[in-house]
Parts: sequence; C-alpha cells; structure tokens
Amino acid sequence: MILIVDDKPENIYSLKKLLELKDFAVDTALSGEEALKKVLRNDYALIILDVQMPGIDGFEVAETLSGFSKTKDIPIIFLSAVNTDKKFITRGYASGGIDYVTKPVDPDILLLKVKTFYRLYEQTLALSETQRALRSEIEVRKRAQAELKERVDQLHLILESLPQIAFTADKDGRIDFVNNKWFRYSDSASDFPVTHPDDQSIWEAWSVSMLNNRPLELEVRIKELYADIFRFYLLRVIPIIEGEEVNKWVGTFTDIDDRKQMEKKKDEFLSIASHELKTPLTSIKAYVQLLERAIKDDPNDLVHKYTSRVQAQVGKLNNLVTDLLDISKLDNGKLKMNKKAFDFENLLSNAIDTIRHTHDHVQIRIEREGDVITREVVGDEVRIEQVLINYLTNAIKYAPHTDRVIVRTATDDRFLRVEVTDFGIGIPEHKQKDIFEKFYRVEESSLKFQGLGIGLYICSEIIRQHGGQYGLKSQVGKGSTFYFTIPLD
Repeated sequence: MILIVDDKPENIYSLKKLLELKDFAVDTALSGEEALKKVLRNDYALIILDVQMPGIDGFEVAETLSGFSKTKDIPIIFLSAVNTDKKFITRGYASGGIDYVTKPVDPDILLLKVKTFYRLYEQTLALSETQRALRSEIEVRKRAQAELKERVDQLHLILESLPQIAFTADKDGRIDFVNNKWFRYSDSASDFPVTHPDDQSIWEAWSVSMLNNRPLELEVRIKELYADIFRFYLLRVIPIIEGEEVNKWVGTFTDIDDRKQMEKKKDEFLSIASHELKTPLTSIKAYVQLLERAIKDDPNDLVHKYTSRVQAQVGKLNNLVTDLLDISKLDNGKLKMNKKAFDFENLLSNAIDTIRHTHDHVQIRIEREGDVITREVVGDEVRIEQVLINYLTNAIKYAPHTDRVIVRTATDDRFLRVEVTDFGIGIPEHKQKDIFEKFYRVEESSLKFQGLGIGLYICSEIIRQHGGQYGLKSQVGKGSTFYFTIPLD
C-alpha cells in the first residue's frame, strides 16, 4: 500500500486517481500528525510526502519515521512546489527521503519512480524475510549441534565406563573414538586389534554389514599387545540410524573366552559320555534281543510284555545317546555328510514304515500329498531320513489327540520341499524363532512331553550342510507345519 500525505485534498485526489489507475492500493493523510499515526498502525510500501504542511512538515515526519525500527526502511518521495532550492532538496535526502520531486509533477516520471521504489521495497522485504529465515535456521542448527555434542559426550562417557573394549565410527566406518581399554590391544586409534590368523577379518565382515546397514555380531580371537595368547571376544557393532540413514556405528568387544572354554569342556564331556554310554547300551540291547528269542515260546504274556517295554526304553535311550553324539560332532565340525544320488520316494516310504512300526500303539494316519519325486536327489540319504523321522515323530508326539499327519512334497527346477503337518498343540508365534536352537524347549510343552530339545537343532544343521532351508508355520491350538528344502543337484 502507498500512503499519500498532503494538506490539500485536491492534490491528494489527483495523485490517488493516478496510482489507482495502475492498480496500486492507496491510503491518504491530510497532515503530518495523521500520517505518523497511520504509519505506526499500518504497513506501507512507499510514502509520497508533501514538504510544506502546517504543523509538522514533511521533513519532520521523515526524521521521526527514521527513528523507528518498523518505519525506518519505508522509502519516502518528497513532493514540493515551493521549497525547490538546493538546500531543501539536500535536507530532504538527509531526513530519510530517497527522492525529491518538484511540482508540477510529470505523471509518467512519477509513475516510473513509484514502480521502481515499490519493487525495491518488495525485494527488500523478501530479502529481510530470507535473512530472518536464515538466522532462524542457524539458531536451530546451533541448538541441534549443541544437543548432538552433548549426546556424543554422554555416549563417550558411557563407553569409557564400560568393562569392554568400545569404539564409535562414522557412517563410512572410520573409527572416531575409542575408550582407554582399546590401547591394550591396538597401538592405533584407527586400526582394529590383530585377530588370530584362522579367524575372519573384522573389516571384511563389517564391510558386508555396512552395505546392508545391519548390525554385526562376530566371534574373533584377539590378544593384548604384549601377550602371546589369543582370547575369544564377541564383537558387536550396532548402527545408529536417524531418519532412514546410518550416521554412526557403536561397537564393543566382550571377552567370552571363559565361556568358550566351558563350552569346549562341556562338548568334550558330552562326547566322552556318549561314547562310554554307547558300549553298555549296545550290550543291553543285544541281551534283551537274546532274552526275547529265549522266551518266545514261553506262554507267559506278562514276560513278553515286560521285555517289549525294556526294548522300547532301551531304544529311546539309544536315540538320546545318538543325538548327544551328533551334537558333539556338530560342535566339533566332525559331522560329515556322505552325499550321493538316492531315490527319495524310497526314503520317504521307509521313513513312514519306520514310524508306523515304532508307533504301532498310536492310532494315527500318515497321509501323503503333493508331487511324486521321480528324479534322484543328491544328498546324505541317512541324514535326510533322520530329519524326516524327527519331523514325523514330533508331529505324532505333539498331536496326541488327533488322528492324522500329512506329509507334503513339492519340487521346482532347483529344490525339493518337504512339509510335515500336524493338528496338535501348536507353538506361540514369539517362540517360533528359537525352536531350532540347541536345547531349546517351549515351556508349555516341556512339562508334558519328554525330550532334550536337540532333535530340531540337529535337523537344522543337517539341512544347512545340504545347502537347504528349514522352518515352520504354526498356530496355537491348530497345529504346526515343519518344512525343509534341499537342492536337487
């Protein structure tokens, strides 16, 4: 809006019409006092100010406006028909005016000046707004940097107090902080401790994690700078994600050597105990078989009944010992796969027959669905049958009140998929991820059903060594489907 200030209404009228014809919004004031009141209340882009007015003249109005922060930047054009002398023009500029026009006014010249000053005022406002926004953004960034520095300092303080070796790195993996314990294992704040020659490179493993923005968990052996013995440490590196991008990594080395040594001793004990148990068990089994043959013509049904039960219990004990031996072999990397081509349909038929003979006391149907496997499969036939029998045994064991189990097979160009479905108690969703872990048992079933919780772990390792996949789908109260896949070639 443009403000015209003149004590003569006829002058105001002519100027107002001239500007309104060019689509300018116009306001008017008939005195210096009225002009000052309006300027303090309203926002104006330009003031056209008459010099000679009764009371406060134009020079005094301009000088007053220049003293207020709100009005000091408003451009002022002086108009005068009487005070045309050089000294008055000079005073006009000195009092804050940006132009001095003498009457009679050339309308075209005046319009050009108005347009120019109006555009300059708009640009000044835009620039002021940009500066204000920049100042605001700078303040926000300063506060954010201060908060970030405070958070980083707190993080460093926490890492310094940890009993583990700790470090942080930027988004590209460059280490930017290490705690004091780091220097017992590395003489450089930017280089990882030296690892055992047989262990995976820390940097290579971490590079893969950085490509996927995923945490790293790695067991490595490192040693103190002047020590000769490598100890096992668990390295964990966690990404700090803000928005959708990683902006920092935090890592720790935790000493797990004592735990590893205990596990090693436990594995050695299991291996020795299993082997020692196997010998008397074999003898007991043989003597029971001899006893059955010796009394086969004995009419005493009770004796036959008891010997059958002994044989069944010896079989269960033998299976447990076999599982313990397999666990020991797995942990020591000695469970080898004898892979060769075999007929899967024959294997499946044998496994189902085995289950039927060993569970003849259970009235349950094993139904076959899906593709008939006509091509040979390459793998360890004995171990694959072990997996299938374990799945079927569990299906019968954990579905005691149902009358059927479904075995479903399917193939594509690369894989054979086998599913075993029961209609039993099911497994809660939050516990399904741990079901293939060593010695894991679902609490709800562990009180009702016997077992060590190692069968599925052994199955998972067998399938993994075949390059296949395994898993389950389950709903509580509706049953479970356990599956595995193995490559056809």
